[in-house]
Amino acid sequence: MEIKYYLRTLSRGWWLILLTMLIALELAMASDYLATPIYRASARFAVSPNIALMSSSSDVLNSLDTLDKRSIVDTYAEFLNSDRIFSQTLSSLNIAASSMTKYTRTTVVITDSNILELTVEGTDPNTVALLANSVGENAISSIKALYSTFDISVLDPAVPSNIPVRPVPLNDASIALALGLLIGCVLAVLRVQIQTSLDSFRNQSNRDKVSLAYNRPYLERRLEQELVHNPESELAFGLVQLDGLRGVIGNLPLNLVQDLTRIVTQAFQKELRGNDLISRWDDITFAILLPKTSATAAQRTVDRICTAISQPVDLKEYGEKINLKPLSSVTSSQRNETAAQVITRAQSTQKHMVNLAEDMPDNQAKLDRMIN
Repeated sequence: MEIKYYLRTLSRGWWLILLTMLIALELAMASDYLATPIYRASARFAVSPNIALMSSSSDVLNSLDTLDKRSIVDTYAEFLNSDRIFSQTLSSLNIAASSMTKYTRTTVVITDSNILELTVEGTDPNTVALLANSVGENAISSIKALYSTFDISVLDPAVPSNIPVRPVPLNDASIALALGLLIGCVLAVLRVQIQTSLDSFRNQSNRDKVSLAYNRPYLERRLEQELVHNPESELAFGLVQLDGLRGVIGNLPLNLVQDLTRIVTQAFQKELRGNDLISRWDDITFAILLPKTSATAAQRTVDRICTAISQPVDLKEYGEKINLKPLSSVTSSQRNETAAQVITRAQSTQKHMVNLAEDMPDNQAKLDRMIN
């Protein structure tokens, strides 16, 4: 189920993923276009025993054993990395040190060998090759002046290359698309989660905490929106007062009020369509909003709801039943009418219905027994 959820989330956010990939690709291409190309050249050097100084084969074998300890090779590598030798090389080539800020050099020992590799990187392919070879020559001269037992010689001289090692537009584009895809997927999931959280928060703020129906301010706003956005469409607005709770609701425990009002809310929801709305209008009155519905059709819906909640509500905890005795009024919107006018007309009709209703002493007596 989790996999299906994320797949649906990603499919809905495909445009965000695509946009992120395009942005990443654009940034990579712009960066490569503005970046200075860097070239690389490498020279290799071989370290070996100086045969001219060996008087016997045993001397050669001993020198090879010494060379296997790596200390000699590592020492020669430090010569190639020496700042002094690099400065001397620049002076001999008449190259200003200030122009070398974008040039780097590294020396590594080839694994399981006595081969050294000096690599120089910089902005000019000919210069990096010249530096690699010249630094190698100066290092060889310095080494031979200090060490004679082991010889070092050029194995492969550096040669210029017109192909930069970076940037590489094709590789950078591939990496940018992959990163864009990853970031886009994360953003798509986060977008849905944030939107869900915001929708949940807004939904809770629009709900009556007791009945779980919408609250009155929210329904008034929705009524106004419907009249503004669909002025030619007929709209029905109704009020259902639980007259059996008149004079009773204020003395009931909160948990009992929750049970009663939520039963009513559920009865409304069973009869209403997906785009119909129900709200708790006041303590004992519920309101319904039925977009694109005639007064006649709305009245039939309200009658079904009233029939459903006309049966006495069994309060098992208290061993009593409460008659809600719903009284309803339904009105439909008229052309160019405001939300306030629709509400006023519905309330006027509702007030007339209440005036005709009889008092409910039976519920009051039951309340007195429950409280006492």
